[in-house]
Amino acid sequence: MNGRLRSHVFWGKHAPLSALTGAGLLIMASSRLAYAVFSAGGLLWVFGLTALGFFSAQKILPVKGKPIILLFIASLASSMYLVLMSILNPLLVAETWFFLAFIPPYCIGSGLFELPDIQDLGELLPRAWLEAACLGLIIIAVSLIREPLGSGSLSFPGGTWGFMELVVSGEEGEGFFPISLLSVSAGGFIVLGFCIAVFRYFLSQKPMEEDNQ
Repeated sequence: MNGRLRSHVFWGKHAPLSALTGAGLLIMASSRLAYAVFSAGGLLWVFGLTALGFFSAQKILPVKGKPIILLFIASLASSMYLVLMSILNPLLVAETWFFLAFIPPYCIGSGLFELPDIQDLGELLPRAWLEAACLGLIIIAVSLIREPLGSGSLSFPGGTWGFMELVVSGEEGEGFFPISLLSVSAGGFIVLGFCIAVFRYFLSQKPMEEDNQ
């Protein structure tokens, strides 16, 4: 089995937090839990369809134009996701489409599709979903910190306005300024920096030879 596919999806050297891959998507999508859940679904959809397209066409893909063609496939998959979701929740799509555009570049930039010819779809597809789920879960985890502390609410896709607020604290959801800061981009970078520091700490406690051979 290829070493890239065998490496640990969270602790490995290709994990999202190891090189800040997907940081832009993480910062923007984690402002609300509803956005985070919607983005996680988009990640799974785009990674899955791109993996299928790559496996089906890998023998005819040109060497020089391969990244561009794969980006087109990933962008097409992302567009399909937006069209399908716009039928179910058009308002949420209108609020999130601009940062969901980061998913195709992240998918191609992950390096998963730069591997030599893969003969087994059962090896590639689960790995693609695992890497998508890894970033999706990180986005959801960060949103569970940022939204309750920053906005005093907890949202989920659905409802009249595209998402439902499940919890609201304080008067009109207003909180103390240093905590409310978490709901904006600067607060997202603060939480991301803390998560990376914790990740690096635990990574340093693991044996260096594991999955980095």
